Amino acid sequence: MEFIQDKQVSIEKPIVIAAMQDMGNVGSIVINFINDSLKTKTFRIAKTSYPTFVIDRGGYIELPNESWEYKYTDDLIIFGGGKGQPQSNSEINDLCQDVINVTKKYSAKFIYTLGGFHTNRILGSNPKTYITTTSIELTKQMEGLNIDTTPQKSIITGFNGLILGFAKKNGIHAIGMYGELNEPEIPQYRAAISIIKTLEKLTYRKLGDTSQLEFMAQEIERKFKN
Repeated sequence: MEFIQDKQVSIEKPIVIAAMQDMGNVGSIVINFINDSLKTKTFRIAKTSYPTFVIDRGGYIELPNESWEYKYTDDLIIFGGGKGQPQSNSEINDLCQDVINVTKKYSAKFIYTLGGFHTNRILGSNPKTYITTTSIELTKQMEGLNIDTTPQKSIITGFNGLILGFAKKNGIHAIGMYGELNEPEIPQYRAAISIIKTLEKLTYRKLGDTSQLEFMAQEIERKFKN
């Protein structure tokens, strides 16, 4: 991985929200929504060293722009979004470590990550968001706020799981938030809305108007019903 510091910024003890594309595009939907809504600004870029695919334009190829941005506003640092994740474990580990390094540099005390939670439960228009944390004590605090915790043991792969492990190893509090979905191959806007509402509850701040996400959810539902 290559890391480019676009500019130096002055942020004191921010909250870090970091997630990448995953099941149902949930991670990217939420990260892109927050960046658009809060008009965040880029200050650091992570780029993969080697392409994981090429784009055939019909007789000639182009290389993809596989990069992910760190953005900031007030007391938030937002990382990720965009398309895809690195394909090698070493590059995902490099990304996780860089997020930890940035977290420490700005004395951030908390990392939130997020993604999809695949379930066979038939979902209505209000899927749940389940959380898991880096400590039993933190989980008990979340239960006291009536936040649902993950209902069974599982393995969480990819950036949106591993960043929790990196945070725990470095003594940083972190919470993973995973929105219920039935169809991992379809963009899951309702799962994203559920996560955004849970984030707002835990961070005590408004992240934006989700009406456009609701509209996109209805469009997806109409498309696949037909």
